[in-house]
Amino acid sequence: MRVFIEADAPRVNCREHGPTVAQIPWARHGAGHTRSFDDTVAWLAVHASKLAVTELTRIAWRTVGSILTRVQTDIDASVDRFAGLARIGIDEISYKRHHKFLTVVVDHDTGRLVWAAAGRDDKTLHRFFDLLGETRCGAITHVSADAAEWIKRVVSARCPNAIRCADPFHVVRWATDALDNVRRQAWNEARGGRPDHANQQRRLTYPKKAHSLKRVRFALLKNPENLTDHQRASLDWIAKTDPRMHRAYLLKEGLRLVFALDNTDDAKHALDHWIQWARRSRLPAFVAVQRRVVANRAEIDATLEHRLSNALVESTNTKIRLFTRIAFGFRSPEALIALALLALGGNSPALPGRK
Repeated sequence: MRVFIEADAPRVNCREHGPTVAQIPWARHGAGHTRSFDDTVAWLAVHASKLAVTELTRIAWRTVGSILTRVQTDIDASVDRFAGLARIGIDEISYKRHHKFLTVVVDHDTGRLVWAAAGRDDKTLHRFFDLLGETRCGAITHVSADAAEWIKRVVSARCPNAIRCADPFHVVRWATDALDNVRRQAWNEARGGRPDHANQQRRLTYPKKAHSLKRVRFALLKNPENLTDHQRASLDWIAKTDPRMHRAYLLKEGLRLVFALDNTDDAKHALDHWIQWARRSRLPAFVAVQRRVVANRAEIDATLEHRLSNALVESTNTKIRLFTRIAFGFRSPEALIALALLALGGNSPALPGRK
Protein backbone atom coordinates (compact mmCIF):
# COMPACT_ATOMS: atom_id res chain seq x y z
CA MET A 1 0.00 0.00 0.00
CA ARG A 2 1.26 3.45 -0.88
CA VAL A 3 0.32 6.51 1.18
CA PHE A 4 0.57 10.03 -0.24
CA ILE A 5 0.43 13.03 2.06
CA GLU A 6 -0.25 16.48 0.65
CA ALA A 7 0.11 19.81 2.39
CA ASP A 8 -0.08 23.40 1.23
CA ALA A 9 3.17 25.35 1.12
CA PRO A 10 2.05 28.88 0.23
CA ARG A 11 4.29 31.37 -1.52
CA VAL A 12 5.03 34.61 0.27
CA ASN A 13 6.62 37.87 -0.82
CA CYS A 14 9.75 38.22 1.29
CA ARG A 15 11.21 41.72 1.55
CA GLU A 16 14.74 40.33 1.34
CA HIS A 17 14.43 37.40 -1.09
CA GLY A 18 11.30 38.31 -3.04
CA PRO A 19 8.55 35.77 -3.84
CA THR A 20 9.45 32.45 -2.23
CA VAL A 21 7.85 29.40 -0.65
CA ALA A 22 6.99 29.90 3.00
CA GLN A 23 9.05 27.98 5.56
CA ILE A 24 7.40 24.80 6.74
CA PRO A 25 8.33 22.89 9.93
CA TRP A 26 8.58 19.39 8.39
CA ALA A 27 11.07 20.10 5.59
CA ARG A 28 14.25 22.08 5.03
CA HIS A 29 14.22 25.01 2.64
CA GLY A 30 14.53 23.94 -0.99
CA ALA A 31 14.13 20.26 -0.14
CA GLY A 32 11.90 17.85 -1.97
CA HIS A 33 11.69 15.53 1.04
CA THR A 34 10.62 15.82 4.64
CA ARG A 35 13.11 16.61 7.38
CA SER A 36 12.71 13.10 8.82
CA PHE A 37 13.44 11.53 5.44
CA ASP A 38 16.56 13.68 5.05
CA ASP A 39 17.82 12.68 8.49
CA THR A 40 17.16 9.01 7.77
CA VAL A 41 19.09 9.17 4.49
CA ALA A 42 21.99 10.99 6.18
CA TRP A 43 22.15 8.38 8.94
CA LEU A 44 22.10 5.56 6.40
CA ALA A 45 24.83 7.20 4.29
CA VAL A 46 27.11 7.28 7.34
CA HIS A 47 26.40 3.71 8.48
CA ALA A 48 25.52 1.75 5.34
CA SER A 49 26.82 1.09 1.85
CA LYS A 50 25.95 3.11 -1.23
CA LEU A 51 23.82 0.26 -2.63
CA ALA A 52 21.94 -0.20 0.64
CA VAL A 53 21.11 3.51 0.85
CA THR A 54 19.80 3.81 -2.71
CA GLU A 55 17.88 0.52 -2.65
CA LEU A 56 16.25 1.17 0.70
CA THR A 57 15.30 4.82 0.10
CA ARG A 58 14.61 4.47 -3.66
CA ILE A 59 16.39 7.69 -4.58
CA ALA A 60 19.36 8.41 -6.84
CA TRP A 61 22.84 8.62 -5.35
CA ARG A 62 23.18 12.23 -6.49
CA THR A 63 20.05 13.03 -4.52
CA VAL A 64 21.73 11.49 -1.48
CA GLY A 65 24.58 13.95 -1.98
CA SER A 66 22.19 16.90 -2.01
CA ILE A 67 20.53 15.63 1.16
CA LEU A 68 23.87 15.25 2.95
CA THR A 69 24.79 18.82 2.09
CA ARG A 70 21.45 20.12 3.40
CA VAL A 71 21.68 18.15 6.64
CA GLN A 72 25.25 19.24 7.33
CA THR A 73 24.39 22.88 6.63
CA ASP A 74 21.52 22.60 9.09
CA ILE A 75 23.83 21.13 11.74
CA ASP A 76 26.40 23.89 11.19
CA ALA A 77 23.70 26.46 11.90
CA SER A 78 23.07 24.97 15.35
CA VAL A 79 26.45 23.52 16.39
CA ASP A 80 29.72 25.39 16.90
CA ARG A 81 32.36 22.99 15.60
CA PHE A 82 35.14 25.45 16.40
CA ALA A 83 34.36 25.78 20.11
CA GLY A 84 37.38 25.20 22.34
CA LEU A 85 39.90 24.69 19.54
CA ALA A 86 43.45 24.82 20.90
CA ARG A 87 45.55 22.12 19.24
CA ILE A 88 44.85 21.36 15.59
CA GLY A 89 46.36 19.24 12.82
CA ILE A 90 46.33 20.30 9.16
CA ASP A 91 46.87 18.09 6.14
CA GLU A 92 45.73 17.57 2.56
CA ILE A 93 44.26 14.48 0.91
CA SER A 94 43.61 13.59 -2.70
CA TYR A 95 39.93 12.86 -3.35
CA LYS A 96 39.90 12.66 -7.15
CA ARG A 97 42.22 12.22 -10.08
CA HIS A 98 43.94 15.14 -11.84
CA HIS A 99 45.29 16.66 -8.62
CA LYS A 100 42.01 17.28 -6.81
CA PHE A 101 42.70 17.76 -3.09
CA LEU A 102 40.91 18.50 0.16
CA THR A 103 42.45 20.45 3.02
CA VAL A 104 41.36 18.98 6.36
CA VAL A 105 41.65 20.28 9.92
CA VAL A 106 41.37 17.96 12.94
CA ASP A 107 41.05 18.78 16.64
CA HIS A 108 43.81 16.93 18.54
CA ASP A 109 41.95 17.14 21.84
CA THR A 110 38.63 15.64 20.68
CA GLY A 111 39.87 13.65 17.68
CA ARG A 112 37.13 15.13 15.51
CA LEU A 113 37.23 16.49 12.00
CA VAL A 114 36.30 20.16 12.38
CA TRP A 115 36.68 21.51 8.84
CA ALA A 116 37.42 20.49 5.26
CA ALA A 117 37.40 22.28 1.91
CA ALA A 118 38.40 21.63 -1.67
CA GLY A 119 41.89 22.89 -2.55
CA ARG A 120 45.33 22.87 -0.99
CA ASP A 121 46.79 26.36 -1.13
CA ASP A 122 47.06 29.54 0.90
CA LYS A 123 43.64 30.79 -0.14
CA THR A 124 41.92 27.57 0.95
CA LEU A 125 43.51 27.54 4.40
CA HIS A 126 42.85 31.26 4.89
CA ARG A 127 39.14 30.43 4.54
CA PHE A 128 39.34 28.25 7.65
CA PHE A 129 40.99 30.96 9.72
CA ASP A 130 38.50 33.53 8.40
CA LEU A 131 35.69 31.35 9.77
CA LEU A 132 37.60 30.86 13.01
CA GLY A 133 37.96 34.58 13.64
CA GLU A 134 40.81 36.62 15.07
CA THR A 135 39.99 35.88 18.72
CA ARG A 136 39.89 32.11 18.25
CA CYS A 137 42.99 32.19 16.04
CA GLY A 138 44.77 33.72 19.01
CA ALA A 139 43.58 30.82 21.17
CA ILE A 140 45.29 28.20 18.98
CA THR A 141 48.32 26.94 20.91
CA HIS A 142 49.70 24.13 18.71
CA VAL A 143 49.51 23.29 15.00
CA SER A 144 50.85 20.03 13.60
CA ALA A 145 51.46 19.65 9.87
CA ASP A 146 53.95 18.42 7.33
CA ALA A 147 56.60 20.83 6.09
CA ALA A 148 54.46 22.24 3.28
CA GLU A 149 55.40 25.87 2.77
CA TRP A 150 51.82 27.01 2.11
CA ILE A 151 50.68 25.69 5.50
CA LYS A 152 53.65 27.30 7.24
CA ARG A 153 52.96 30.67 5.58
CA VAL A 154 49.29 30.78 6.51
CA VAL A 155 49.74 29.53 10.09
CA SER A 156 52.56 32.02 10.68
CA ALA A 157 50.35 34.86 9.43
CA ARG A 158 47.10 33.90 11.15
CA CYS A 159 48.31 32.20 14.36
CA PRO A 160 51.65 33.86 15.18
CA ASN A 161 51.53 32.66 18.81
CA ALA A 162 50.90 29.02 17.95
CA ILE A 163 53.68 26.45 18.22
CA ARG A 164 54.19 24.71 14.86
CA CYS A 165 55.11 21.02 15.08
CA ALA A 166 56.54 19.07 12.13
CA ASP A 167 55.01 15.65 11.63
CA PRO A 168 57.66 12.96 12.43
CA PHE A 169 56.33 10.60 9.75
CA HIS A 170 56.92 13.15 7.00
CA VAL A 171 60.38 14.05 8.32
CA VAL A 172 61.45 10.40 8.39
CA ARG A 173 59.97 9.96 4.92
CA TRP A 174 62.51 12.50 3.63
CA ALA A 175 65.23 10.07 4.69
CA THR A 176 63.30 7.08 3.36
CA ASP A 177 63.00 8.72 -0.06
CA ALA A 178 66.71 9.58 0.02
CA LEU A 179 67.55 5.95 0.82
CA ASP A 180 65.45 4.73 -2.08
CA ASN A 181 67.22 7.27 -4.29
CA VAL A 182 70.59 5.80 -3.28
CA ARG A 183 69.31 2.27 -3.93
CA ARG A 184 68.08 3.17 -7.42
CA GLN A 185 71.40 4.79 -8.23
CA ALA A 186 73.27 1.68 -7.10
CA TRP A 187 70.89 -0.52 -9.11
CA ASN A 188 71.42 1.54 -12.28
CA GLU A 189 75.19 1.33 -11.84
CA ALA A 190 75.05 -2.45 -11.24
CA ARG A 191 72.94 -3.14 -14.31
CA GLY A 192 75.05 -0.94 -16.53
CA GLY A 193 71.99 0.96 -17.69
CA ARG A 194 71.76 -1.04 -20.93
CA PRO A 195 69.46 -3.97 -21.82
CA ASP A 196 70.70 -6.91 -23.87
CA HIS A 197 68.94 -6.30 -27.22
CA ALA A 198 70.38 -9.52 -28.62
CA ASN A 199 68.15 -11.57 -26.34
CA GLN A 200 65.59 -13.23 -28.60
CA GLN A 201 62.99 -13.37 -25.81
CA ARG A 202 63.15 -9.59 -25.30
CA ARG A 203 64.11 -9.98 -21.65
CA LEU A 204 66.53 -7.68 -19.86
CA THR A 205 69.66 -9.39 -18.62
CA TYR A 206 70.95 -7.83 -15.40
CA PRO A 207 74.04 -8.75 -13.40
CA LYS A 208 73.31 -10.77 -10.29
CA LYS A 209 73.92 -7.80 -7.95
CA ALA A 210 71.44 -5.62 -9.84
CA HIS A 211 68.79 -8.33 -9.54
CA SER A 212 69.43 -8.60 -5.79
CA LEU A 213 69.32 -4.82 -5.32
CA LYS A 214 65.94 -4.68 -6.99
CA ARG A 215 64.53 -7.21 -4.53
CA VAL A 216 66.03 -5.68 -1.40
CA ARG A 217 63.94 -2.49 -1.52
CA PHE A 218 61.32 -3.55 1.05
CA ALA A 219 63.99 -4.75 3.47
CA LEU A 220 65.63 -1.31 3.33
CA LEU A 221 62.39 0.64 3.82
CA LYS A 222 60.81 -1.47 6.58
CA ASN A 223 61.39 -0.83 10.27
CA PRO A 224 63.92 -3.31 11.76
CA GLU A 225 61.41 -4.77 14.20
CA ASN A 226 59.15 -5.80 11.29
CA LEU A 227 61.79 -7.54 9.17
CA THR A 228 61.54 -11.19 8.23
CA ASP A 229 64.55 -13.51 8.50
CA HIS A 230 65.05 -13.35 4.75
CA GLN A 231 64.99 -9.54 4.82
CA ARG A 232 67.53 -9.45 7.65
CA ALA A 233 69.79 -11.66 5.56
CA SER A 234 69.38 -9.22 2.66
CA LEU A 235 70.49 -6.32 4.89
CA ASP A 236 73.53 -8.33 6.00
CA TRP A 237 74.38 -8.82 2.33
CA ILE A 238 74.04 -5.07 1.71
CA ALA A 239 76.39 -4.33 4.63
CA LYS A 240 79.04 -6.60 3.12
CA THR A 241 78.73 -5.67 -0.56
CA ASP A 242 77.63 -2.00 -0.70
CA PRO A 243 78.96 0.25 2.10
CA ARG A 244 77.39 3.33 0.51
CA MET A 245 73.87 1.91 0.61
CA HIS A 246 74.44 0.50 4.09
CA ARG A 247 75.45 3.97 5.25
CA ALA A 248 72.26 5.39 3.73
CA TYR A 249 70.22 2.74 5.57
CA LEU A 250 71.87 3.61 8.89
CA LEU A 251 71.17 7.30 8.29
CA LYS A 252 67.50 6.55 7.70
CA GLU A 253 67.30 4.51 10.89
CA GLY A 254 69.24 7.17 12.80
CA LEU A 255 66.69 9.84 11.94
CA ARG A 256 63.84 7.50 12.88
CA LEU A 257 65.52 6.85 16.24
CA VAL A 258 65.54 10.57 17.02
CA PHE A 259 61.73 10.59 17.24
CA ALA A 260 61.66 7.33 19.20
CA LEU A 261 63.68 8.72 22.13
CA ASP A 262 61.56 9.64 25.15
CA ASN A 263 63.88 12.26 26.61
CA THR A 264 63.65 15.59 24.76
CA ASP A 265 67.25 16.63 25.45
CA ASP A 266 68.56 13.26 24.28
CA ALA A 267 66.47 13.51 21.12
CA LYS A 268 67.75 17.01 20.30
CA HIS A 269 71.32 15.93 20.98
CA ALA A 270 70.84 12.89 18.72
CA LEU A 271 69.44 15.13 15.99
CA ASP A 272 72.53 17.38 16.22
CA HIS A 273 74.76 14.34 15.71
CA TRP A 274 72.58 13.11 12.84
CA ILE A 275 72.84 16.44 11.03
CA GLN A 276 76.64 16.35 11.28
CA TRP A 277 76.69 12.72 10.16
CA ALA A 278 74.46 13.36 7.15
CA ARG A 279 76.46 16.46 6.20
CA ARG A 280 79.67 14.38 6.04
CA SER A 281 78.06 11.30 4.50
CA ARG A 282 79.14 12.06 0.91
CA LEU A 283 75.64 11.06 -0.15
CA PRO A 284 74.04 13.98 -2.04
CA ALA A 285 70.50 12.78 -1.27
CA PHE A 286 71.16 12.84 2.49
CA VAL A 287 73.09 16.10 2.34
CA ALA A 288 69.90 17.58 0.85
CA VAL A 289 67.80 16.00 3.63
CA GLN A 290 69.97 17.50 6.37
CA ARG A 291 69.58 20.92 4.77
CA ARG A 292 65.83 20.43 4.87
CA VAL A 293 65.99 19.32 8.51
CA VAL A 294 68.03 22.39 9.43
CA ALA A 295 65.57 24.66 7.61
CA ASN A 296 62.69 23.15 9.64
CA ARG A 297 64.64 22.69 12.89
CA ALA A 298 62.34 24.90 14.99
CA GLU A 299 59.26 22.86 14.04
CA ILE A 300 61.11 19.56 14.59
CA ASP A 301 62.35 20.65 18.03
CA ALA A 302 58.76 21.62 18.91
CA THR A 303 57.65 18.11 17.96
CA LEU A 304 60.33 16.59 20.20
CA GLU A 305 59.23 18.83 23.08
CA HIS A 306 55.45 18.53 22.78
CA ARG A 307 55.20 15.06 21.20
CA LEU A 308 52.53 16.21 18.76
CA SER A 309 52.27 14.49 15.40
CA ASN A 310 49.86 14.23 12.49
CA ALA A 311 49.04 10.59 13.26
CA LEU A 312 45.47 11.51 14.18
CA VAL A 313 45.09 13.51 10.97
CA GLU A 314 46.47 10.62 8.90
CA SER A 315 43.98 8.29 10.57
CA THR A 316 41.19 10.70 9.65
CA ASN A 317 42.49 10.86 6.07
CA THR A 318 42.36 7.07 5.86
CA LYS A 319 38.67 7.16 6.74
CA ILE A 320 38.04 9.99 4.27
CA ARG A 321 39.65 7.86 1.53
CA LEU A 322 37.00 5.25 2.25
CA PHE A 323 34.31 7.92 1.93
CA THR A 324 35.74 9.04 -1.42
CA ARG A 325 34.98 5.57 -2.77
CA ILE A 326 31.49 5.62 -1.28
CA ALA A 327 30.92 9.15 -2.59
CA PHE A 328 31.78 8.28 -6.20
CA GLY A 329 29.03 9.85 -8.29
CA PHE A 330 28.46 12.97 -6.21
CA ARG A 331 28.39 16.12 -8.34
CA SER A 332 30.62 18.21 -6.11
CA PRO A 333 33.16 17.83 -3.30
CA GLU A 334 30.72 19.57 -0.95
CA ALA A 335 28.68 16.35 -0.67
CA LEU A 336 31.82 14.36 0.14
CA ILE A 337 32.83 16.94 2.74
CA ALA A 338 29.34 16.82 4.26
CA LEU A 339 29.52 13.01 4.48
CA ALA A 340 32.96 13.19 6.15
CA LEU A 341 31.82 15.82 8.66
CA LEU A 342 28.68 13.87 9.51
CA ALA A 343 30.69 10.70 10.10
CA LEU A 344 33.82 12.15 11.74
CA GLY A 345 32.67 15.49 13.13
CA GLY A 346 30.83 14.11 16.15
CA ASN A 347 27.41 15.51 15.15
CA SER A 348 25.87 12.75 13.08
CA PRO A 349 22.04 12.97 13.06
CA ALA A 350 20.14 10.32 14.94
CA LEU A 351 17.41 8.28 13.33
CA PRO A 352 14.09 10.17 13.54
CA GLY A 353 12.07 9.25 16.61
CA ARG A 354 15.15 8.08 18.56
CA LYS A 355 17.36 9.92 20.98
